[in-house]
Amino acid sequence: MTLWVFGYGSLLWNPGFEVAQEIPATLADYARSFCMRSIHHRGTEADPGLVLALDETAGATCNGVAMRAATGTEAETLAYLRDRELISSAYVERMLEITLEGGQTVQAVTYVIDADHVQYCGGLPLEEQAHIIAHAVGGRGPNSEYLYNTAQHLKKLGVADPDLDWLSRRVAAILA
Repeated sequence: MTLWVFGYGSLLWNPGFEVAQEIPATLADYARSFCMRSIHHRGTEADPGLVLALDETAGATCNGVAMRAATGTEAETLAYLRDRELISSAYVERMLEITLEGGQTVQAVTYVIDADHVQYCGGLPLEEQAHIIAHAVGGRGPNSEYLYNTAQHLKKLGVADPDLDWLSRRVAAILA
């Protein structure tokens, strides 16, 4: 069994599993946004941060990376990802069709937001997002670090994300 994982946020720069192959990929009908309150990794229950999630949005497109788990590590990879991504049930694990650079389509494990979950916060104004990200810290460090790492890796991939670019500049200004 070939296991593909779609990375669009922290999986881009911290997959946490042995990646045998990476290919730029696109997911249709989902938008990447800071629509999930983080109460574990990048914030706390008392002071939640924000992390990226995929919000189902007809007509949207999310550019990211398809990562193929090393042969023989599929079960271990899935167990690791479930521990990491399903910590509070705000994400839902789905097998979704993604399009690889070059046009081939594959099914990939993809973590999307549950819009009915209490941690869902879609539609927050960018200025509010910037202030939350600038101040929140969780078990994996400052929320700003998460933002900066993701924005840098998207740039390396040649993926334009104007909201993340704006947030990076604004958070840096708030912290200055």
